[in-house]
Amino acid sequence: MQTAEMSCRYDLFDRGDGHIRVRFEGRMDAANAAFMVREIKDVLQARMPRSLTIDLQNVTYLDDFGALVLLEAKKMISDDVGHFSLENVGRDAQRILSVLNFDALGKKQVFSQKQRPNVFVRLGEGVLEHASDLKHMVSFVGSVCLSLLHVAVHPRSLRKDDLVLCMQRTGVDALPIVGLISFLLGLIMAFMSSVQLRQFGADIYVASLVSLAMTRELGPIMTAIIVAGRSGSAFAAEIATMKISEEVDALFTMGFDPTRFLVVPKVIAAVIVVPLLTLFSDVFAILGGLVVGMLTLDLTANAYMAQTIKTLTLFDVFLGVFKSAVFALLVSWVGCLRGFQVRGGAASVGRATTSAVVSGIFLIILFNSVFSVILRYWE
Repeated sequence: MQTAEMSCRYDLFDRGDGHIRVRFEGRMDAANAAFMVREIKDVLQARMPRSLTIDLQNVTYLDDFGALVLLEAKKMISDDVGHFSLENVGRDAQRILSVLNFDALGKKQVFSQKQRPNVFVRLGEGVLEHASDLKHMVSFVGSVCLSLLHVAVHPRSLRKDDLVLCMQRTGVDALPIVGLISFLLGLIMAFMSSVQLRQFGADIYVASLVSLAMTRELGPIMTAIIVAGRSGSAFAAEIATMKISEEVDALFTMGFDPTRFLVVPKVIAAVIVVPLLTLFSDVFAILGGLVVGMLTLDLTANAYMAQTIKTLTLFDVFLGVFKSAVFALLVSWVGCLRGFQVRGGAASVGRATTSAVVSGIFLIILFNSVFSVILRYWE
């Protein structure tokens, strides 16, 4: 029989066959836990039992420090060659041990490599994920259309301050980068085409090539891609941040339609300013070609501009404007969609932003291909 410090004692019974039974009495708490741990370790290390049974029938109080004493005793018995058990555990003690998940403590953790699903499982998961994404996209298209219809019927419901702010950020702030890239693009196109056309004495047709390519194809596409990288990602990041911070839920709780409140000003602003940006892009690209024509082809400014005006028609200009309006609608729509699809924490905001840009560029190229096929058979 051994006596512990203060208010706890234990009796140890050794049957001589490697089995030891320990019966605790009194309080097992922070006051005597350290002493009991030392005592139990010394006793068990000296005897090296094959099995250990602890009787808690006479224990009047057990806290997490008392559970630590039991855990240290449990660690002295190997699961491979020995056995550890508790007897007569009271209701209060059982509650403490269950909270601490005592049965799992002290056991060796077995780590197994997670089996990678086969190609059919991954294919099925991908199909289901894209089907769910398509369902959300169709639902969001309907929500945006209804919101735009409501704004058309009730113009006062449009938040004009937000509309002007979105127009500034999407259009005015993007003008320098659009102008620079378009100027360089026109310059490169004129320089590369002049190398071939000069062999046939057709230098003047550099103006036709640059103006026609920019107004019908490259102007709308490049402008839309720049807007997708700037504004589409900004739309997705803004709405995604509001989504994870539960501001969107707060708007819904206060009676606001999140689509009408957040999406409609961005979509309308993009549809208004992106065609204007496209016209600026065409002008800067033609100026880039003019610089090459004057410096390397010995063309006069009057001859270059006259050939440009002769080549272009109003149909070419308005076709590019129409394309840019469609691209603006797609970029703003998919940017807002990716923002509303966010689930999780801050990392999902970055994924939504990346997805908005990639999806926007993909839709731009896809719809431009559709327009090209339609025009091929229409003309």
